[in-house]
Amino acid sequence: MSGRWVGVDLARTLALLGMFAAHLLPDDGSGPGGVSWGFQLVAGRSAALFAVLAGVGIALAASRASVLADPWGHRRRLLVRAVLVGGIGLLLGVPDPGVAVILTYYALLFCCALPVLHWRAGPLAWLALAWGLGSPVASILLRDVLPDPTLADPSLTGLLVDPLQLLTELLVTGYYPVLTWATYLFAGMSVGRVLGARGAGRDVTRPLVLVGAASATLALGVSALLTRSGEVRGALLATTGLGADDWALLDQERRDGYFGTHPDGSWWWLGVWSPHSGSIVDLVHTTGSALLVLGCCLALVRALPSLPWPVLSGAGRATLSLYSAHVILLSTPLGDAGVLARDTSTGLLAHSLIALVLGAALVALGRRGPLEWAVHRAVAGTPVTPAPHVSS
Repeated sequence: MSGRWVGVDLARTLALLGMFAAHLLPDDGSGPGGVSWGFQLVAGRSAALFAVLAGVGIALAASRASVLADPWGHRRRLLVRAVLVGGIGLLLGVPDPGVAVILTYYALLFCCALPVLHWRAGPLAWLALAWGLGSPVASILLRDVLPDPTLADPSLTGLLVDPLQLLTELLVTGYYPVLTWATYLFAGMSVGRVLGARGAGRDVTRPLVLVGAASATLALGVSALLTRSGEVRGALLATTGLGADDWALLDQERRDGYFGTHPDGSWWWLGVWSPHSGSIVDLVHTTGSALLVLGCCLALVRALPSLPWPVLSGAGRATLSLYSAHVILLSTPLGDAGVLARDTSTGLLAHSLIALVLGAALVALGRRGPLEWAVHRAVAGTPVTPAPHVSS
């Protein structure tokens, strides 16, 4: 297997474990603002890493040359995949697992790739930048005229009862709103285009690490600078109904994170870092952190080639199955009591070990995850025309 694919699988594994941590770790602790260090590390970043890697995977799976040779075939296959993943997400939301299920949002993100599936790396990078700067502004304007979110998971029930409400939440007001999250997809597709070019694996690693680290650090610096201002703090507090002396409460609230969008009422929120807030700073920071993690994974796989990376990162090849199993477990009494329960000393360790062992076993047996196998079988019948490799 190509080292580039193994590095991506390793990053997917870390994203999966990060999602587990965000679901299972308690948020209160001794970290800044009274929020635990572990929760602050993974909150917002792991889900964003998933979305960036979705773009990477799409670009690697469908080279620009093959898309140009058979544009409709590749788009049909991607659309079928989106429908299937979205359907799984709607089913997982029915029993109310108590966590925000990403899969239905993820499926709509696939659809965002359809019109730009043939683009080169450069235009995709500029699109990601423009989208990251413009979509948070569009979100503020649109939320003024859209109904408030229910904060319920997208589900088959919601689709049948109020499809318009479900659509507005998926696109704008929900936990992973496609309007702003398309930034991650386009950024990932740009990286995937570069990784897909022959001989580019070594060349892209250092830029990923440097650009990712610089972007993530700059965003946090801007947020820290703004939130030191008394004027900005006052404007932010006014949007939440808190008093002028309640900055500590708001600081804890923003470190805990929001539900896909930041509070309305002040444009200063665009420059404030908070997980799942959809601000410009949030998008820049989490995109940067995702690029940093991916670059480090690619570098690690290349630097230590003797390690069995395909087995160690096997969970990254079955994220759909393992994530779905994780959500299902949390939907049962096992999610509330016992070694697999959230907010326990064993929950994260148990979920992570199970995922890593099952992933390693699948790789050792040469098998796909069950849901990956089913989706692959469903889309494999859509023909595409092979084409020779053309550098992106």
